Amino acid sequence: MRYVLDSSAAIQWVLPEKDSAKAIRLRDDYHNAILELLAPDIFPAEILNALTKAERTKRLGDARILFQSIIAHTPILHPYLPLLHRVGEVASRFRVALYGCLYLALAEREGCELVTADSRFLNNLRLHFPFLVNLTSLP
Repeated sequence: MRYVLDSSAAIQWVLPEKDSAKAIRLRDDYHNAILELLAPDIFPAEILNALTKAERTKRLGDARILFQSIIAHTPILHPYLPLLHRVGEVASRFRVALYGCLYLALAEREGCELVTADSRFLNNLRLHFPFLVNLTSLP
């Protein structure tokens, strides 16, 4: 099984949220070669951005240490530049953030599901892209 994993789901490896156990199970299954995780190569920058924001708002301690923890389990990274044409189409048509569309375009191209914890993104696009999966719905 292969999934594209977006940063909103991966960040739960280190930031306690209601579905952190499910996110950690995905990470562990990836680490144990039970499944494959993919992401566009913007993934590390998005993770570091989310962690430094959480650090500034006092949700966590040292973002750099937690970043290393996530990067130790980085999904297989794919260049985002070849995805940009499709990303622009989706972002313009559905009026959603470009960064989430990078993950969506990768999942579409690779023919696999996209796991996200971004409920707003999911709710805006799920009807048009049935391969979007809410982290919450995973076992």
